[in-house]
Amino acid sequence: MSDTNADAHPARTERTGVRNRSGGYVATLVLAAVVGVFGLLILAGGIWLISLGGSWYYAIAGIGLCVTAWFLTGPSVMALWVYLATYAFTVVWALWEKGLDGWAQVPRLVAPTVILVLVLLTLPVLLKGRRSP
Repeated sequence: MSDTNADAHPARTERTGVRNRSGGYVATLVLAAVVGVFGLLILAGGIWLISLGGSWYYAIAGIGLCVTAWFLTGPSVMALWVYLATYAFTVVWALWEKGLDGWAQVPRLVAPTVILVLVLLTLPVLLKGRRSP
């Protein structure tokens, strides 16, 4: 075996601490980064809105997104639970704010629903992360 093949050898991988990661894991990290950036932006805007006497929703939702991003990097299934709580909070807020007016709900619920679908798609990675040593 030549030295160029040494990197593919499992013992070498364990010795160097480098583990093979699946495409799903990389996609989960990308989602974590995107969710984290949006979470920080929404949190910052929410704090500004609170300082003006406005709604606390955005700060709370921003925290939920940041915590979700943190658990996605784990990867931990807690990311799903935190996001589900954030999503439920968003639905309650949207209904409280605009009622059952479907068109008024579109800008409030479409993006969070897309994120929910993406977080659900990471479930195999999150469950695998739970079984990892």
